[in-house]
Amino acid sequence: MNQSTTAIIADDEPLLRFHLEKMLSDLWLDLEIVATCANGKEALEAIELHQPDVVFLDIKMPELDGMTLATQLQKSATPPLITFITAYDEFAIKAFENNAIDYVLKPISETRLAVTCEKIQQRIVQQRLSKQRSSSDPLIEVQNSPHQTILSDLLIQIQQLSAQKTPDYLTWIKAYQGEDLHLISIYDVLYFKAEDKYVSVYAQQENNKVTEYLIRCSLKELQQKINPDHFWHIHRSSIVNVAKIDKVKKDLLGHLHVHIGGVKLSVSRNAQSLFKGM
Repeated sequence: MNQSTTAIIADDEPLLRFHLEKMLSDLWLDLEIVATCANGKEALEAIELHQPDVVFLDIKMPELDGMTLATQLQKSATPPLITFITAYDEFAIKAFENNAIDYVLKPISETRLAVTCEKIQQRIVQQRLSKQRSSSDPLIEVQNSPHQTILSDLLIQIQQLSAQKTPDYLTWIKAYQGEDLHLISIYDVLYFKAEDKYVSVYAQQENNKVTEYLIRCSLKELQQKINPDHFWHIHRSSIVNVAKIDKVKKDLLGHLHVHIGGVKLSVSRNAQSLFKGM
């Protein structure tokens, strides 16, 4: 595209804003990020000031949530294209995926983000061609864009999903290595293990190396924040990511052990029923 494209990122997670901006700079060289915002109020002010082509908008933000902000933006004469950043799981996403609206699912996948960028670029080209036609022929009636209609339908569906009060499980873990804070995707976690006053997080990196981090909360507090269908409490000191289990073996005494990330974790007697049928 000859014209430059401008965008704003709005999300209350500073590390997510940083990583999204970096990924966008790699995937879309002509995209100019004119502002990054920590809440909906900041985003609204930045949008009014910069009039961006695109807004990457988190659904859940303090002060002004993404849905309310998106609804306000649709009243504008020239609303930006909105790409939602959402922590809804894949099942919820399918409820509105057929509407062909753009979204980025947390934790952000670069492959999925690349697809989203292509969709936005195509839509911007269509918008600019439409404006050229209408300016060259004043008799052409300017109607609401398909994006506006689709977005209105999407907002209704998201509100319906929110009304179902689906548990808001963690998609990112804030953990430490020494004094350094890291943001770890919940899907990269192998297992959690209680150690004294801390909980160790063992995560698998891209090179399959297992790295240990620390979080300052109890295993009981953590268990309330993660999806029990994906993470099983197999022992009073261990919670494992079921999808990452290599194998489950029973020793000569009949005790079960989970093999995961190169280690062997004991399964308590009470938790053995979780593995029936495996």
